[in-house]
Amino acid sequence: MVFMEQGEKQLTVIDHIEELRKRIIIVLVFFLFAFICGLFLARPLVLFLQSAPEAQNIPMNAFKLTDPFKVYLQFAFIAAMVLTSPLALYQLWAFISPGLYEQERKITLAYIPVSVVLFLGGLAFAYFLLFPFVIGFVGKLSDMLNINEMYGINEYFSFLLQLTLPFGFLFQFPIIIMFLTRLGIITPMFLVKIRKYAYFVLLVIAGLITPPEIVSHLMVTVPLLLLYELSIIIARVAYKKALKAQMAQANEQNIE
Repeated sequence: MVFMEQGEKQLTVIDHIEELRKRIIIVLVFFLFAFICGLFLARPLVLFLQSAPEAQNIPMNAFKLTDPFKVYLQFAFIAAMVLTSPLALYQLWAFISPGLYEQERKITLAYIPVSVVLFLGGLAFAYFLLFPFVIGFVGKLSDMLNINEMYGINEYFSFLLQLTLPFGFLFQFPIIIMFLTRLGIITPMFLVKIRKYAYFVLLVIAGLITPPEIVSHLMVTVPLLLLYELSIIIARVAYKKALKAQMAQANEQNIE
């Protein structure tokens, strides 16, 4: 059974599975090299985060012998993931690009650097704007309850990653919507139709990420809602371009 056409060569389902396997192997091999690089990047990353103003007033302790090693490996792994993500996205694009029009291939290829920038932007937003508010809230609450703060380094960095990493992925939402719209999987009309349900889900996500404090909650909720509305606008643009590309392709076929 023929699955799709790549150039002049007909590829079967088995051929596509083999191609996908090769691309996954490429990503995994690159990830191993990136992880080795991450082992060298982990130390400066941890030291940089420890030098932040909100971290200097927090006593960090290792309550277990393995805590420093665990934190070190966590940051090495995250660094490797960030370094590998452009290649992984390119391999994904290369796998599905034969099923796209020529113009769509060029446009979707440009999504890769934009996706990486949005991920880093989400991390920066969470770390520089949201995280200081959360730490300040926790500190004030400890003072109100007359509690001495003594945190383990593992708990501190685990909390930091749990707060910042989700924003790296959430900020990718507009580019994912654009990509799925160009593929014809979703439409802007569908996004408008489920808007109220999407708002509810985003409110729940914001509540899970932030402490029970209104300012921090609004700092998370408002950007998420704006991201959703931006995604609708982007989907409308992508949808119109997809229709034009399909019409142009149909006209070319009719001429032939």
